Amino acid sequence: MKVLMVNKFLYPNGGSETYIFKLGEALMANGHEVQYFGMEHEGRCVGNNMNAYTSDMDFHDASKLKKMTYPLKTIYSKEARQKIRLVLDDFAPDVVHLNNFNYQLTPSIILEIVDWRKKTGHKCKIVFTAHDYQLVCPNHMCNNPNTHENCEKCLTGSFMNCTKGKCIHGSTAKSFIGTLEASFWKMKGTYKYIDTFICCSNFMKTKLDTNPLFAKKTVAIHNFLDAIDWMEVNKEDYVLYFGRFSEEKGVRTLIEAAKRLPEVNFIFAGKGPLENLLEGIDNIKNVGFKSGGELSDLIRKARASVYPSEWYENCPFSVMESQLYGTPVIGADIGGIPELIKAGETGLLFKAGDVDALCESIHKLWQDDNLAKEMHEACKELSFDTIDQYLEKLLVIYK
Repeated sequence: MKVLMVNKFLYPNGGSETYIFKLGEALMANGHEVQYFGMEHEGRCVGNNMNAYTSDMDFHDASKLKKMTYPLKTIYSKEARQKIRLVLDDFAPDVVHLNNFNYQLTPSIILEIVDWRKKTGHKCKIVFTAHDYQLVCPNHMCNNPNTHENCEKCLTGSFMNCTKGKCIHGSTAKSFIGTLEASFWKMKGTYKYIDTFICCSNFMKTKLDTNPLFAKKTVAIHNFLDAIDWMEVNKEDYVLYFGRFSEEKGVRTLIEAAKRLPEVNFIFAGKGPLENLLEGIDNIKNVGFKSGGELSDLIRKARASVYPSEWYENCPFSVMESQLYGTPVIGADIGGIPELIKAGETGLLFKAGDVDALCESIHKLWQDDNLAKEMHEACKELSFDTIDQYLEKLLVIYK
């Protein structure tokens, strides 16, 4: 089987890139052919035989002249259609697997795939993995960055709500472009050509299902995780938070909880805009950004990890990893988080944004040694899809 993996970034940049790289490797290891299409970039590490990619669109460091041309290019891209056509003609894929494509590649590539299918008569499925809420929310998070509140106005109403709320970078102009982009492609009905929408959580599926066009084609499959070797370690007396120090991650709420629980030791591992709030709190130790062996060691030895997010998380790897390392998770009951925690067995759930509820959950695990040990043991029995198990499900969708 030939699979064309499409993503705007073709270099390590985030979760969606990790997803396409590992998926591509697994497909090739199982005898399938894989090529990639996206933007050109100096860090690009995968590609296609035609060496055809769209021009790099840098929204931050581009010249003023270039930025003036971006608004129209983020809605429709003639270049993307021309470049992907070169790859389609040469590679003739059986499946085009779309990932993040809005704004840089634009949905115009879907029209080109459909046009190519008609002209060549080649059967080619179009599969899309939703890494965020972009197709139903122009700012992709269902969260207003100005008020830090979760918002579903665009899901049940007009995309003009994005402009009214200045939901994209707090800018009326950028939000209006987002509104135009979403409205234009919804009006054209272009997404009807997608055969299957893969959602990484049941929660995300419910949000995409608010669009009747998507509802009959969505399927929920949790993300895969690399196998983690079980290792018995001596637990230490600290509660761990690792990740971004930002509002939507609930870090401000966790810091307030730490202040109210002076008897509990906290370790924060990460970086972000709220880092200065960690200063001067005696029971908080900020160890900075950690990865690899250092991070896994911190997770394994923690009495518990906390995931206090306040936005609609999809399928956070941090929650999955903690439990597979044998560390129970105290997680907010929001988005896809509750789907990953066996409440009362491998962790505890609390109401997102509720400091009192968070304090109660942390206190419960901190004071009850038996409960902590029981949850540690229960984590041994927990499993999530490996890449091979995920691939098995994906190949059914591809056929």
